[in-house]
Amino acid sequence: MKIATLEELLVDNLRDLYDAEKQLVKTLPKLAKNASSDELREAITEHLEQTKNHVTRLEQAFEELGENAKSKPCKGMRGLLEEGNEIMNEDAEDPFGDLAMIAAAQKVEHYEISAYGTSRTIASQLGQEKVASLLEETEEEEKAADAKLTEVAGDLMSQAGEGQEEESDQESMDDEEAQPATRKRAASQSGSGQRGSEASTARRGGSR
Repeated sequence: MKIATLEELLVDNLRDLYDAEKQLVKTLPKLAKNASSDELREAITEHLEQTKNHVTRLEQAFEELGENAKSKPCKGMRGLLEEGNEIMNEDAEDPFGDLAMIAAAQKVEHYEISAYGTSRTIASQLGQEKVASLLEETEEEEKAADAKLTEVAGDLMSQAGEGQEEESDQESMDDEEAQPATRKRAASQSGSGQRGSEASTARRGGSR
């Protein structure tokens, strides 16, 4: 499709977003299933319902523009979701698997925030205020979802820090418990050496 007007550019962008949102509707349930944290799972599940509404809003935007709701393959979203799938297949301990998943999900959110912001600006330039309003509503929800993921990540990082402190404390306790035994062995070895030296001296004195 040759793009020669702002209207055509807007429609092209919306078709790209339409495909991106439909890809997410299929992928988000998998992310929720793989999340270990209840808080993360709830955040993803909530955003899944929002994403279904995003698809509906885009269909309303197409109707306002007098265009058919058609998708254009969104390669950018496909690449981001492929990265997310790779992360889900990695062997990571809790909460690091969830933190990696959040990092991948926030890349998606930032991609969408940018795409919706650009499309909203074009719609406003064209005087398509109804379309701009629909796009802005979704853009704000994407920003809120990103902020929620940041909040969940903060909680998980705090848990990870506490876990590492407990592990460090346990290692210190183990070291302290091992030290008396080490000192005891050292003292025993020193005593044995001293007694051996005394015996050797006695033998030499007796021989004279």
